[in-house]
Parts: sequence; structure tokens; C-alpha cells
Amino acid sequence: MEILHFNLASPIYCEGGTDTDPFNYREEFGETIFCFELNETQCLNIEPDKNRLLGPLVFGGKTMEFSPMELPVGQYLFAQKRELLKRDDIIDMAVEIQAEGLWQRLKLGKRLYLRYLFEDGSAVTQLFRPLTTV
Repeated sequence: MEILHFNLASPIYCEGGTDTDPFNYREEFGETIFCFELNETQCLNIEPDKNRLLGPLVFGGKTMEFSPMELPVGQYLFAQKRELLKRDDIIDMAVEIQAEGLWQRLKLGKRLYLRYLFEDGSAVTQLFRPLTTV
């Protein structure tokens, strides 16, 4: 898996209030985004406890043109897989992104964005971890 620095120049909006399980995505849901708070004690640990890394779901829903809920403009560490990943694989991917960011001595944000979409006829799972200046 390649982990990239990604500059998101335009926000990606989503409607909130979905009851969709972020780890049980299906194609008929369309493009969706989920935002998680990360556990305070685990989010800057080089070897986090995988069972405790993800904190509460902040929001999630289908992408749309405008909404107060968004994947905001900014700098991210980004990775994707051209398949629908399950919970354990998503967390493993988040841990790899975190380790890479810490190894590079980057200041990582305390949220994780999970995005599902279909591109060129196949499912894609993407993770975005914000970089901060604070």
C-alpha cells in the first residue's frame, strides 16, 4: 500500500444522519464518507492498540453538493485500496498511515476520514488522516 501526501483543494460534502454501518458498506449506498474521532491515547502512538484506535463516529453519509458536514480542504496522509475493505483491514490501513506519519515526524490530526466510492467499475476504500500545523 502506498501512503501519499494529498492536498485536498476542494471539500467533499456529505449528508449526515445516516444509519449506515461504516464497516458494512454496499455498492447501492453510493459514494459515502465517514469521520471518526481517534482515541486520545492511541492516535499518536507508533504501535496503537487496534481495538482502541478508532473513537466515536462523528458523522457519515452520502456525498452531496453542499452540507455542513465535510471532508475539509487541507493536507492529508492518504491511502487507498481498490476493494471494499472490512473493519479489521481498515484499521490496519489506519495504523500504517499513522506509523508512516509519525516516522516522518508529521503532526497528525485526531480524526480519520473513511471514504467509499466506485471508480472504473471497481470498489475503492480510501482513508484520509489530516496533517496539522499545531
